[in-house]
Amino acid sequence: MNPPILLDQDIYQGNDFSPFALTDLLTAETKKQQQTFLHFWQYNKTVIFGMKDTRTPFFTEGVQSIRKAGYTPVVRNSGGLGIVSDTGILNVSLLFPQTDDKKISIDDGYERMLALTRKAFPEAAIEAFEISDSYCPGTYDLSISGKKFAGIAQRRIKNGIAVMMYLSVNGNQQARGELMRSFYQVSLKEAFGTDGYPAVQPEKMANLSDLLQQQLTVSEVKIRLATAFQNLMGQSVPLIPLSSTDWLQNYISADEWETQLARMADRNSILKEQQYDNSL
Repeated sequence: MNPPILLDQDIYQGNDFSPFALTDLLTAETKKQQQTFLHFWQYNKTVIFGMKDTRTPFFTEGVQSIRKAGYTPVVRNSGGLGIVSDTGILNVSLLFPQTDDKKISIDDGYERMLALTRKAFPEAAIEAFEISDSYCPGTYDLSISGKKFAGIAQRRIKNGIAVMMYLSVNGNQQARGELMRSFYQVSLKEAFGTDGYPAVQPEKMANLSDLLQQQLTVSEVKIRLATAFQNLMGQSVPLIPLSSTDWLQNYISADEWETQLARMADRNSILKEQQYDNSL
């Protein structure tokens, strides 16, 4: 196995697909390189939709409500439901290879992210179970005292595994919940809360900062997770800022990068078409 690597990415605007392109490309690379990555990334005032969201009957109207609230919509390259991303939320991707001798189950993948988070915050009694009326509910919602502060998803590509978490560190979590509740109310109308879409109750979610009664910053959470990552890996892990593409060139060709960005742009063409239609 090659030594693990910690990647720290800038805050991106919603029309930049770099975090998603990097996640998919590195997930495929984990097996080839026999390497584990921890990747930090953020967006500013963005709602990240899953493919299931795009199938709501009044999706166009729902997206309009997101834009009117000052958020940029983006459709990610995986299923599931929508989340909010802003400067108070840290997105964390843990990427590692599938082993040849012992297959890693879906739950085992989730447990790795849970172990990392618990290691980073040993003072908290973090539980993992679905908070059904949160936004983007799932079996591995992370909560303290019944209040969800993080959600975990998973993606597998070419025997590589990506476990992705959004973690609400600080900011107005009530407003985030109200934004997503409004989206589902508009995009589902009388079907709100049915067909596998959550009847979002904003009060069921909270920031980790509030739950721990500490004035946590995103930078502090990164340090905690990075330290926990090094402890779990049993070795020092270099931090690589992704403010330049120099490091990427050793792993990913320019053609692969452009191809992945083009796929994301194609997936998000539905949003551009809506924006054009609404401007006429």
